[in-house]
Amino acid sequence: MQATIQWRQGVLFEGQSGDHQVLMEGPESYGGQNRGFRPMQLLLTGLGGCTSFDVITTLEKMRQEISDCQVTLDAERSGEVPAVFTKIHIHFTVTGRSLKENMVKRAVELSAEKYCSASIMLTRAGVDITHSYSIIDQDA
Repeated sequence: MQATIQWRQGVLFEGQSGDHQVLMEGPESYGGQNRGFRPMQLLLTGLGGCTSFDVITTLEKMRQEISDCQVTLDAERSGEVPAVFTKIHIHFTVTGRSLKENMVKRAVELSAEKYCSASIMLTRAGVDITHSYSIIDQDA
C-alpha cells in the first residue's frame, strides 16, 4: 500500500492512494477553510470503514439477511499536544430480517479482536475502544 500527499495551498492537502483522492485541511485557526477532512477525522472515519467491512462480511458469511448497517463513532482526544485519541466508542445499528443477536454480537467481537487492523493497531497504542450494537428488525 502506498499513499502520496500533495500540498495544495495554505493548510490544504490532497491525499492519493491508488485511483482515489481525498482532501484534508487544517483547522480554521491555521487558515483552513473547511474544504476537506481534518486528518484525525479521516483516521476515525477509516476506523469506521474498516470495522464496518468486517461486521458486514462476517454477517453475510453467517447468512444473516442484512439490509443496512450504520456505524457511529464517538471519540475523545487528549487535551495536550499531541492530541491523540484516548477513547473511542463504536456503535453499530444493524437492520435486517430475522437477525440473530448472538451472531451480530459475535461479528462485532470478531472485528474488534481479530480482523479490524485499524482497531487493533489503535488499541495496541493505548486507545480505549468500546463497542455496542442495536438491531432493527425490518419486519417489525
